Amino acid sequence: MVDKKFDKIYGWLFILPVFILAVVFFLIPAGMSLMLSFKEYSLLDSQGMFSAPWVGLNNYKEVFKDEIFFKSLKNTVIYSLGVVPTQLMIALGLAIICNSKIRNKGVLRTVYYIPTVTSAVAVSIMFLFLYKTDGLLNKFLGLFGVEPIGWFNSPVFALPSMMSLAVWSSVGIYMVIFLAGLQGISPSLYEAAEIDGASKFEQFLYVTLPQLKHVLFFNLVVSFIGTLQVFDQAYVISGGTGGPLDSTSTVVLYLFNSGFRDFKMGYASAIAFVLFGIIFTLTMIQKFLFKESD
Repeated sequence: MVDKKFDKIYGWLFILPVFILAVVFFLIPAGMSLMLSFKEYSLLDSQGMFSAPWVGLNNYKEVFKDEIFFKSLKNTVIYSLGVVPTQLMIALGLAIICNSKIRNKGVLRTVYYIPTVTSAVAVSIMFLFLYKTDGLLNKFLGLFGVEPIGWFNSPVFALPSMMSLAVWSSVGIYMVIFLAGLQGISPSLYEAAEIDGASKFEQFLYVTLPQLKHVLFFNLVVSFIGTLQVFDQAYVISGGTGGPLDSTSTVVLYLFNSGFRDFKMGYASAIAFVLFGIIFTLTMIQKFLFKESD
C-alpha cells in the first residue's frame, strides 16, 4: 500500500514540470487572449490590458464583416485543400518505397526526411531564390522556350508556389508516420491476399489502406491543423504584407499584422478564437467521418 502511494507521488512529480509549463505558456496566455477578444486594447495603450474597455462581441462582429479576413480565410482554405492531399499521397508513396525490398532504404529515408528538420524560414528563402525571375526554375523552363515568370510576384502563381514549398518541406514527417503504420501490418495478410489471387494494386486497396486508416486519420488531422495555421512561409515570401494583392495573406498572418502592426490586440485575439473554432469544427467532422466508416 505504501509503495503504491509513493508511486502516485512520483508520477505526479514527473509530470509536474510539464504541467507547470502548460499552465504558464498555454492556459494562462489562452485565457488572457480570450479576455482580450472582448476588449478594445492596443499595445500602445498605457492603461494596460486589464484596464482596457470591454466591447463585448464587437470584435467578433468586426471579424465577420472584414473582407480582408475572408480573403485570408479563402487563401488558407485553398492552401489547405491543395497541400494536404498532395503531401499525404506523396508521403504514402514514399513510405511504400522505403518499406519495399530495395537497397539503401536508410539513405532514402534520410534524404526524404531532411527537409522536415530544416528551418521553415531557410526553406522559404531558398524557394525565393529558386522561384525568382532569374532563378533556377525559370532558367530550366527557358530551355523549353517558356518566358520567365515572377512566381512570388504574381497574384496568380504566388499561392500555388507557396503550396509547393509546403509540400516539399513537410512531406517527410508524414512519410515516417506512414512507414511506421506499414511496418505494423502483418505480412500474413499480404500472403493470404496473394494466395487468393489479389494483384499488388488490390492488396494495396483492400489490405494496406484499411490497415492504415487510423494512421491516415492522424496524418490528415495534423496536416489540416498545420496548414490552417500557416504563417512563417507566408510571412517570409510576402515580406509580412500578404501580397501581391493579398494573394498570400493567411489567417494567422493577418492575425499577426492586426496585433503587432496595427496594434489591435483585441481584434487579433478575436481572429485567433474564430480560427480555433474553425479548426476544432473541422477536426470533429473528420473524427465523425472516420468513426462512421468504422
